[in-house]
Amino acid sequence: MASIDLNKVLDKAWADKSLPEVLAAPVAALKGVSDRDGELLEEAFGVKTVADLAELKYVRWAQALAALEAAK
Repeated sequence: MASIDLNKVLDKAWADKSLPEVLAAPVAALKGVSDRDGELLEEAFGVKTVADLAELKYVRWAQALAALEAAK
């Protein structure tokens, strides 16, 4: 089972929320992502939530390419 330290990836206001709440949160809930970054992601790709970002095909493509490189 995978685990993650939510304090390292989420802004403090979101670290104690449930996983469904985090996935429904705006992308600015992620540490290092500003409200303006969230606005730009929405404008460019229609991304509104953390779940939207995770499901974005470009993110998945980039992850697949990185995994291929790591498997060399």
